[in-house]
Amino acid sequence: MSKYLLLKDIPSEERPRERFIKYGPDQVTNAELIALLLRTGRSGESVLALAQRVLSEVGGLQQLVHTTWEELIQINGIGPAKAIQLTSGVELGRRISRALPLERDTIRSPEDAALLVMEELRFEQQEHFICLFLNTKHKVIKNKCIFKGTLNASVVHPREIFHEAIRTSSAALICVHNHPSGDPTPSREDLKVTERLVLAGQVMGIEVIDHIIIGDQVFYSMKEKGIIFDSK
Repeated sequence: MSKYLLLKDIPSEERPRERFIKYGPDQVTNAELIALLLRTGRSGESVLALAQRVLSEVGGLQQLVHTTWEELIQINGIGPAKAIQLTSGVELGRRISRALPLERDTIRSPEDAALLVMEELRFEQQEHFICLFLNTKHKVIKNKCIFKGTLNASVVHPREIFHEAIRTSSAALICVHNHPSGDPTPSREDLKVTERLVLAGQVMGIEVIDHIIIGDQVFYSMKEKGIIFDSK
């Protein structure tokens, strides 16, 4: 007797496809979504059981984002075709999250800025320092990654940031970077970098509105915390 529960043994209303149709995509589990991408299981193991095992072996959904298709094929029951299906689904999700029409995005609050880049940054395993360059109405002109790596005042230089701000005729900018640990609490170096950029902005006449740190589905706004004050 097989130790696995086969899909045919699961009541039809509890199968991933039927649950998706009945309840909608936001009501199915991570394992069920992966099962829908995989489509079929293997001999003696249902596609749902396979999907649950894949999640377990890679370390959960967050780690699946960083798992290559070459690593996936090392999992028993995942061949090249299934590995490509999974990684294609992950990559499509990445591209959709990055395909926001920036020219329509107006930043009215720290949350607006954080949500604009949160999905792009929250799973990154190294720090990314991004600037949102804004016009006089606080619409995003450009979203640019300035630096990747450990943040410190010597590498995040105002010259690079304000050169881009001048080139794009920006009236203001918002700095955003991520903490791979998931904890958005600013470090001493984060505060030092922020102070340097705010002072440079005052000299250049280009306001640094905020410095936002992205964690895992949370963010920290230095403007909200009173570290950066409104210059007006």
